[in-house]
Amino acid sequence: MGRFLRATAAGLVIGMWMAASAAEEITAKEITGEQIKAIDRQVQDIKNDVLGISTGITLLEEKLIYPANTQLSIFLAVAQVDKFRLDAVNIKMDGKAAASHIYTSHELEALQHGGVQRIYIGNIRTGEHELEVALTGKSTSNDDYQQKAGYKFTKDAGAKLIKISLAGPGSGNQAIVFRD
Repeated sequence: MGRFLRATAAGLVIGMWMAASAAEEITAKEITGEQIKAIDRQVQDIKNDVLGISTGITLLEEKLIYPANTQLSIFLAVAQVDKFRLDAVNIKMDGKAAASHIYTSHELEALQHGGVQRIYIGNIRTGEHELEVALTGKSTSNDDYQQKAGYKFTKDAGAKLIKISLAGPGSGNQAIVFRD
């Protein structure tokens, strides 16, 4: 199915190229301003069609690769009151590495201002699973800060969403909070 859609998109691109080549064959004497505008509109229409098809292909591939009945998405957020510096997060699913991320200053700033990161999307079987999260960072006093937490959950039929909220040292809350 993906090959068919890619071939269709490639055919549209080739068609655009052929139309452009045919337009070049007409001599400058024969082209009027109206004809140039018409060709430009056609090229823009073809570009829009190709972009629409590309978006459709991307959505279709995601549905095929991650069907809703086996899909697990994990989102990550940082408590807005905490100003600790998050350096990295590692996630294990059932004892196997699932995701890891090292944060830039821009990413950390976005998280601290209420942003949410989709850190993992994948397929898992229904049943019991265990999620392990480890975070490393620096406290406001520039001390090293590390936390680990585990979470057991049951995957039923249908998509499963889990949000992980991270808090820094001295927040008075749990450092890692899981929410379905």
